[in-house]
Amino acid sequence: MDKKGLILGFVKKHKIAVFSTVNEKCKPESAIMEFGETENLELIFDTFYNSRKYKNLQTNKNMAVVIGGEEDVTVQYEGEAKELTPDEVGKYKKYFFAKLPEAQKWEKQEGIAYFKIIPKWIRYLNTNKDPWETFEITF
Repeated sequence: MDKKGLILGFVKKHKIAVFSTVNEKCKPESAIMEFGETENLELIFDTFYNSRKYKNLQTNKNMAVVIGGEEDVTVQYEGEAKELTPDEVGKYKKYFFAKLPEAQKWEKQEGIAYFKIIPKWIRYLNTNKDPWETFEITF
């Protein structure tokens, strides 16, 4: 299996991850978030307009995400967040709700925004193997 395929297969097995942004004072802020993904390794998530994350992304689009860990395998992910326009949101919500149908209860909620994260760098690490299996992909 190719590297992107290995990462995608791992990401598809997980519904939550730690998402990190940076506030206007350059202080990191993290939250555990549900997410979906595309075949291009874009991550899809929703957040409320009144969240710290939404405010942070208005001034700094860079995000870091860590997926996994409980089975000694992780994906470390860095990318740029883009708020989805009304024309884009339908396409990307399909990925999000296919993975997280229970999240549809929030779809009609006032003050919710949808984002995709475009990958810039990903590291895969599996410490179950000897030697450890690790590699990076830069986009």
